[in-house]
Amino acid sequence: MTPEVVIDIFSDAIYLVMIMVAIIITPSLVVGLIVSTFQAATQINEQTLTFLPRLIITLFTLIVAGPWLMRELIDYTQRLITSIPLVIG
Repeated sequence: MTPEVVIDIFSDAIYLVMIMVAIIITPSLVVGLIVSTFQAATQINEQTLTFLPRLIITLFTLIVAGPWLMRELIDYTQRLITSIPLVIG
């Protein structure tokens, strides 16, 4: 196994993780920003007010994007497993 192959496998894995995390976290960040702006405008300083909307949006995102995320993860795993003979030999 050459260093180039290891770097390619690792970079593909890091790219997949970054895409998956970005898809899950970005809606939560947007909702958190909106709720924080609302709290600043109304001067409500309740910390638990931001938790529930962010939790609901994150769960909704997982429900909507979950099948696509799993398909991407399965495709990467299949590519990784099928490339084992090329990596070894």
